Amino acid sequence: MSSFFDPTIRALNQNLNLREENQNIISGNIANADTPGYKAKTANFEHAMRDAMNTSENIKLETSDSEHFGSKGPEGVVADVYDDPNGVESLDGNTVDRANEMAKMKENQILYNASIEALRKKIGMLEYGVSEGGGNK
Repeated sequence: MSSFFDPTIRALNQNLNLREENQNIISGNIANADTPGYKAKTANFEHAMRDAMNTSENIKLETSDSEHFGSKGPEGVVADVYDDPNGVESLDGNTVDRANEMAKMKENQILYNASIEALRKKIGMLEYGVSEGGGNK
């Protein structure tokens, strides 16, 4: 994404991308709830996003490679996907708990919608500023 956009818009954009990835992981778990031996997956990116957003613009991290975290800001945050350690294995070796996955899906959807709304408000503020505060002359 262009550096034209402020850090809030870039962070919201990345958050939406990560929420979409999380939704796909959760959907995959639900789809495989009856697959023998399937291990439920989980994604974690919230801590990395918080860390990326708490970095001061005045403090630049020194990196030796452009791919290192801190070089890209929120755009460099990726989801850490792994087998869910809280999964209880059923007799067939499957660790998907449908009720838990449905709750995760609903929570993720709420957070996705909240990010969309925040992005809309931020863009609305930019539009307001561009139109000189809304005063048509």
